[in-house]
Amino acid sequence: MPFPALQIGALKADTPIVQGGMGVGISLSGLASAVANEGGIGVIAGAMIGMTQKDVAQNPLEANLRALREEIQKAREQTSGLIGVNIMVALTTFAQMVRTAIENKIDFIFSGAGLPLDMPRHLREVCEEKKEEFKTKLVPIISSARAATVIAKKWLSRFDYLPDAFVLEGPKAGGHLGFKPEEIDNPAFSLEQLLPQVVDAVKPFEDKYGRAVPVIAAGGVYSGEDIYRCLSLGASGVQMGTRFVATHECDADDNFKQAFIHAKKEDVTIINSPVGMPGRAIHNDFIDQVRKGLTKPFKCIFHCVKTCNQENTPYCIARVLLNAMRGKLENGFAFCGANVFRVDSILSVHELIESLRQEFEEASRSLNKK
Repeated sequence: MPFPALQIGALKADTPIVQGGMGVGISLSGLASAVANEGGIGVIAGAMIGMTQKDVAQNPLEANLRALREEIQKAREQTSGLIGVNIMVALTTFAQMVRTAIENKIDFIFSGAGLPLDMPRHLREVCEEKKEEFKTKLVPIISSARAATVIAKKWLSRFDYLPDAFVLEGPKAGGHLGFKPEEIDNPAFSLEQLLPQVVDAVKPFEDKYGRAVPVIAAGGVYSGEDIYRCLSLGASGVQMGTRFVATHECDADDNFKQAFIHAKKEDVTIINSPVGMPGRAIHNDFIDQVRKGLTKPFKCIFHCVKTCNQENTPYCIARVLLNAMRGKLENGFAFCGANVFRVDSILSVHELIESLRQEFEEASRSLNKK
């Protein structure tokens, strides 16, 4: 069985893989365009994307919007494939970032870290203001069937808009997690348990409105066999982040990639992020310093995340993630998925996807014989 296509509305990805949006600056135009060129959906991370702009401290909003426009344009110059952007609901600039992405004709907006209850309004307003129809597909990132139902009902009642797809992100994902700490290792919240629940929750909307709403499985998806199992449970595609960090085209510094290569299972840890959510990262000296209370409070100049407790947090999450992206891990840390310890080499995006394709086909043949 070959890879099936991932169809979201009128847009078709021949490879059913969405490359997860990874910030700050881990997945920009370089990685996203490489994935798109292999038939998948490449995703630019919108979180504090303007951190490398010279005027970000003086004018963070314009710096972030400018950087977003530039990265979308760069990606378009490198691929004719499908490009998305990941924009967290928790960003203080969420509405402006969404509007900018739509105006720049992005194919998809993936949005989590909160419920994106107003996202269709921004699409409608841009269409009305520009007097043009925009084709951007809106894809919420969720962690439960209940969230899928709430978003679908809200969007339909307020905007007559059914989500174009959902990404279900399980607790083995990297970065910020949509689960309570005690749920992360609870088998009841595993991706394998949650996926059929979300597929079942979405089906009544598909039946009523006569169109497919694909569910994309994420969080701990590592191999082609994992992809096959997710599709067997009702997913239409998968989202993968960790595997794409260890590629030549990933936009992060090589030191960041090497942290993935050298990570051991016992290095994977859960942190309490300043944004008020647990997060999965590779343990290092910086995290030790935070846990010992050795880092010092700072004056926030970015105000990038609504939920960040700026007065009490021991560090700026945007700055330490930027440090990590630049390879300065002594002053930052690397977010990662639960399977990071399985990564042992850096490949090209083409090599990675071809290996996943082969594993998928082998799993298809093997499991169908049983």
